[in-house]
Formats: sequence, structure tokens, C-alpha cells
Amino acid sequence: MNYKASAGREGGSTGGPTFAVAFGGGGARGLAHIHAIEALDELGIRPVAIAGSSIGAIMGAAVASGMTGQQIEDYARSILSRRAEIVSRIWSVRPQSLGEIVGGLKVAQFNLERVLHAFLPHHVPKSFEELAIPLQVTATDYYGHHAKIFSQGDLRGALAASAAIPAVFAPVVKDGRTYIDGGIYNPVPFDLLHGKADIVIAVDVVGAPQEVEGRKPTSVDLMFGATQLLMQSIISNTLHKCRPDILLRPPVSKYRVLDFLKIDALLAETAGIKEELKWAVDAAVKARQAA
Repeated sequence: MNYKASAGREGGSTGGPTFAVAFGGGGARGLAHIHAIEALDELGIRPVAIAGSSIGAIMGAAVASGMTGQQIEDYARSILSRRAEIVSRIWSVRPQSLGEIVGGLKVAQFNLERVLHAFLPHHVPKSFEELAIPLQVTATDYYGHHAKIFSQGDLRGALAASAAIPAVFAPVVKDGRTYIDGGIYNPVPFDLLHGKADIVIAVDVVGAPQEVEGRKPTSVDLMFGATQLLMQSIISNTLHKCRPDILLRPPVSKYRVLDFLKIDALLAETAGIKEELKWAVDAAVKARQAA
């Protein structure tokens, strides 16, 4: 199977159907997106449009900047497989004055834009206009009570706004507005890609609370689990209005939002979605040809 169809900001394709991809939010669970990206690379598919929320926005920006799935995986492993490397990068963006520290040093006090700057690969540019593939990034306007879609201007600020997970990171103030995690309003923004490609692929890594025998959920578990349930409800409602041609749901529920250090186990357990996506693409192309 090889579906060579590529287009960037200039439009056009080299033949075959065009594809658009929506990468969903889910914190560390979003590492599973790497398999989907690698599958598209192996099929010779270059999306004509990408949309992403939270970790999905970050993955989408990497793809839109021209990185391959293997490059993203190598980069992620080079950092997340070494605890000392993570600590070093986090320490480099710590609050710079005692006035910024209230009640002890906490992750939520870190400037998320600085954190992303410390962790993003250099391939990811500063502006949307420098990307090779059009990208839409979702965020939630906290006081405006609505979703915000970024697609031009400051890319890294938009990624920070999209990834500002409540209770983990402080909100991001951008252009006078206060933003939190894009997944609050649109966890898997496949609806933004309607009409932008022949075949739309969505990857949902939100997951859901998973029962562990003999263990009661903590208050933190309940908080994040309730958020997962709300996000799944939003996804279900969106699916009733607009369905992607392909919907992937990797088995990520056992992992927590900050389980980035478990990259090896998570990637091993979700590797099956690579072949799943390849077969789904084949079926979608055949269905389109038969229509």
C-alpha cells in the first residue's frame, strides 16, 4: 500500500486521495500519535491539513514542520527515556525570582511557553506561516466560554495555550485573553477538517477511567477521570454531527496524563495501531474508489 498524496501551503497533489489528520489531546497518552505518524510516513502520505488539541497540537506542529514519525520518536525517546535530561530542562525554565514562588516550587507556576521552548524540537518554528502544512490549534477561552482556533501568527504561544492543562499548568494569557487546554471544548478536532481533504483521520487518545482491582481512585484520579468522561461525551456528540473517515482509539486508558517517563511501555502497548491505520486507510481508499 502506498498512497502518495501530498500538498502544502501551495495546494495541489501528486495523485491519489488527499488526507487530513486530527490529533487529539491526552497528555502523555498522546505519545501514541507517533505510531499513526509513522504509519502515514510508511504509506507515503503527507497530510494536506492538520488539526490538533493539547499534546495533539504539539504532535501536529512537529508533522507540519516536516518531521517524520521516526524523527519525532527518536527525539521523544532521547529526552523522556532519561530522567536527568527532563530534570535539567525543567530546571532551566524554573521561576527566576522568589516573588514568583508562592508556597514552594510547583509545576503549575512554570511558564508553559518557556517549558515548551525547552522541550520542543528545533524543527518547530515560531510562526504558523513557517509550517509546510496548514495547522489549526485549539484552545479554550476561559472567560469567553468558547473554543479558540489558532492558525496564524505566534505558533509556540498557541501551542502553550492549547496544552495548558488545568491543575497541571497555569493558564496562558495571549493577546489579553486567558486560555486553558484546548481539549476542554474540542478534544479531537476532526470537525475542523471537514471538506479540507478526501479522507479525514482522527486519533483519539483521551482514554477513560480504568478500574484497578483492590484500589480506590484518589481525588486526583477522580478529577482527571471526570475530565476524561466529559471529553468523551464531547467527542460522542461531535461524532453524531460529523464523522471522520477513520477513527483510531489506541489502548491508552491505563496511563495517566503525566506518564511521560513510561514512554517505552506506552509505545510498546500501542504499537498495534500502526497496522490498524494502514488497513483502515486501504479500506477507506477502496470505498472511495468504489463510490
